[in-house]
Amino acid sequence: MPHTTPHLIEADGLSMHYALGPRQVTVLRDVQLRIAAGTRVAIAGPSGSGKTSLLLLLSGLERPAAGRIRIAGTDLASLDSDGLADLRRERIGIVFQSFHLLPSLSALDNAALPLQMAGASGARETAADMLRRVGLGDRLYHRPAQLSGGEQQRVAIARALVHRPQLLLADEPTGNLDDQTAESVRELLFSLNRELGTTLVLVTHDLDFATRCDRVLRLHDGQLHETPVTRQPESAHALPA
Repeated sequence: MPHTTPHLIEADGLSMHYALGPRQVTVLRDVQLRIAAGTRVAIAGPSGSGKTSLLLLLSGLERPAAGRIRIAGTDLASLDSDGLADLRRERIGIVFQSFHLLPSLSALDNAALPLQMAGASGARETAADMLRRVGLGDRLYHRPAQLSGGEQQRVAIARALVHRPQLLLADEPTGNLDDQTAESVRELLFSLNRELGTTLVLVTHDLDFATRCDRVLRLHDGQLHETPVTRQPESAHALPA
């Protein structure tokens, strides 16, 4: 019997609506999705097509109007808000376009938050190492207001990766970065994918980023469609461990 990779994400019949004044706008319609553990998947589509909404559903930050989502075999509908928070803390890292950094904390303390909330030992040391990997070794004690937009995004990425999650959900993770920094972040995400088997699901308009993933899914008219991928070669310059 051929070996099959277990699905980390299983979604069936997902629908999502938003109220826009008196109208109800459907952003997702009967979405079916299977993502194997350890793979990297890009989600593309025009602005307003529901890409971010899909990530919110997969993270448990929003509930679907219809349908079911299972992450690592756990049905999200079976979890209350505390259970969903536990799932995110233990298994999921999230990077959205808004950085959501705490302004009163340093970059180091922002990045260490997931580990500190989980009661992990050596949280600040692990966070410092991750910040160095995203190029912020000389910004550990700067607060968000003292950092550029790109630097704040890198802190947000370090925070999402610091607990070595099974699943990383990223919404335009390189959108605010210059080309060199963007390439460093791509390599960091791919390196973690290779080393730890982290499953990467990202929304991106970066064609190079998308075509270096295993699969590209396009959202159109509320539904997902698989797009053939011509894989780009891996960079020979991965970040050091």
